[in-house]
Amino acid sequence: MDWALFFSALLSATLLPGSSEALLLLRLSESDAWLAAVLTATAGNLLGSLITYVMGLLGSAALHARWLRIRDHDLRRAERWFGRWGLPSLLFAWLPVIGDPLCLLAGVLRVGLPHFVVLVGMGKLARYAAIAWLTV
Repeated sequence: MDWALFFSALLSATLLPGSSEALLLLRLSESDAWLAAVLTATAGNLLGSLITYVMGLLGSAALHARWLRIRDHDLRRAERWFGRWGLPSLLFAWLPVIGDPLCLLAGVLRVGLPHFVVLVGMGKLARYAAIAWLTV
């Protein structure tokens, strides 16, 4: 397993800034093992999203307000947005800017873990597969 790619993808899926696409592109240019690279990046990225999900799931209102700077009116607005778009919106957890807060919100709203893993995993796999397909 390419641990550098795995951890790059993991960190980029948390609330920390980062990008795993550049390292994936490098790995794709170095080897023909595109499937292994895509699956490694997907696994790391999904685990990073799960960390963010658990922060939302287990975090208290004080933690959300103080450390994550989530204000009550922002949370209510996000809940309305999620209520409108629902579970399928988790397919877009790979998007920059909105992906991490979406995973956090899924935890806060107690979205079921199986739904979260399947939908977020599908979206992230599709993104990395598209990158590989476009470059290989």
